[in-house]
Amino acid sequence: MLVSLAAHVPWAWEIRAWEIRASGSGDGSTARDPRCERPALRGSRERAADSCDTRRGDGQVSRESSPAPVGRRRITTRAELEQVAFGLFDRQGFAGTTIGDIASAAGIGRRTFFRYFASKNDVPWGGFEERLERMRACLAGCPPQTSLAEAIRLGVISFHEAGPGEEAWQRRRLELILRVPALQANSTLRYAAWRRVIAEFVAGRTGKPSDSLLPVTLGYAVQGLFVAACEQWLAGADTDLGRLIDAAVHGMASVFGAA
Repeated sequence: MLVSLAAHVPWAWEIRAWEIRASGSGDGSTARDPRCERPALRGSRERAADSCDTRRGDGQVSRESSPAPVGRRRITTRAELEQVAFGLFDRQGFAGTTIGDIASAAGIGRRTFFRYFASKNDVPWGGFEERLERMRACLAGCPPQTSLAEAIRLGVISFHEAGPGEEAWQRRRLELILRVPALQANSTLRYAAWRRVIAEFVAGRTGKPSDSLLPVTLGYAVQGLFVAACEQWLAGADTDLGRLIDAAVHGMASVFGAA
């Protein structure tokens, strides 16, 4: 009768489950009616499992545990995550390293990785927006009597100014950005943003629209000399990137000034 009642009255299953636990299954173990398991609990376990599923770059789903390995502190800053990623790039190559690899080595989940970077390609560009704003502020802070060439020189140097102990990181960044094909293709939007800062500054100085020929031309020209200086620095032409940028800007100014 209780079984029949349970089919119509949901809470009757609680009574039936209690009877089964009290009587046992006959072999000394406690039987469990699967219908007594609450769906919410099953859903919680499934959601927890889903949160551990990650998809690697080859399309395979792998299991990652979000807790950091025993004895390892969780990564808590973007700079620390960069260091972990660069270490993997050195050992495995950029193309051979997945987001899952970086997250696992850092002791974090993939979702946490995406709080710091939108993609793997963004890791070598770490802090790009901050440096771009620093260059913009430097240009804006130049007094009107500062020549256009000198202001641009100061702005470009400020963009890649490295603090104490940061030169090695700067070199590794540039090596990836300038030499990894996937990153070169990914650089288009960032180079466009970089040129726009120069063009807007030139437009303000000359009174021309920022999308007119002169500001746009100088934006491309300054980007070209900057990339050339970086490549020369990586090739060992000089140990001081700022000195190479100086020479490139002054050289361009003298050439165009003599023309």
